[in-house]
Amino acid sequence: MMPDIATLEAHRCFGGAQGFYEHASDATGLPMRFGVYLPPQAADGPCPVLYCLAGLTCNEQTFAIKAGAQQHAARHGLVLVTPDTSPRNTGVAQADADWDFGTAAGFYLDATRAPYAAHWRMESWLMEELPPLLAARFPVDPVRSGILGHSMGGHGALTLALRHPGRFRSVSAFAPICAPAEVPWGRKAFRGYLGDDESTWAQHDAVQLIGSGARAPHLLVDQGLEDQFLSAQLRPQLLEQACAQAGQPLTLRRHAGYDHGYFFIQSFIEEHIAHHAKGSR
Repeated sequence: MMPDIATLEAHRCFGGAQGFYEHASDATGLPMRFGVYLPPQAADGPCPVLYCLAGLTCNEQTFAIKAGAQQHAARHGLVLVTPDTSPRNTGVAQADADWDFGTAAGFYLDATRAPYAAHWRMESWLMEELPPLLAARFPVDPVRSGILGHSMGGHGALTLALRHPGRFRSVSAFAPICAPAEVPWGRKAFRGYLGDDESTWAQHDAVQLIGSGARAPHLLVDQGLEDQFLSAQLRPQLLEQACAQAGQPLTLRRHAGYDHGYFFIQSFIEEHIAHHAKGSR
């Protein structure tokens, strides 16, 4: 039976189609939104799919509108999927109190602490519910999947790939939160979603996952050296050290003059799309 998906917007884009959709999620118990870009090649059959995870304060449209990825996806024949960053309209009063926790700040994990445990089940939505829904409705090949992300979404891309070995053929990130258990953004989120037992936080920290033996395909990470969050929140050097010690393949590129925003992403998104296209073959 075809899943019930509502089309919110549809636009012609680089010979393909950019749409935004909503469905009733069993995982979160609420409506969830996502975007899908179908390249021209999708008219001839299923194409590889690339999940693009956005950062704090963003939604399902942010990456699709700002990254400039569709033109490159059209050339390589990749479907782009842009999930929302949290459940919305949850009825949890404190969910909208801070910009870096709660609404638009789901951290791509399943919360275990009340009141967030009821709806903040982003990992279950992304890894269990959304892929079969996409395969039933859109011409995607779920076997040929990649994942990328920015900032909080970069954390999500790294940790989901490490936590689910074999699910993604390619992984990349822009300015990811590399060691969330060590930095203010991550510690705030982990305490709020998972509780005070820091041993449970390690399961959602890329550096600690790699240190404990988790592995992913070759990681491509780009980081701007003028990023205002570099030293306090991102700490790519910890990811670099963990990968070197564990033998996890990593290409970490540091770029002078670039900050944390989407102008940085636009500058290097073509290379990330090529990286994922190569991995999907």
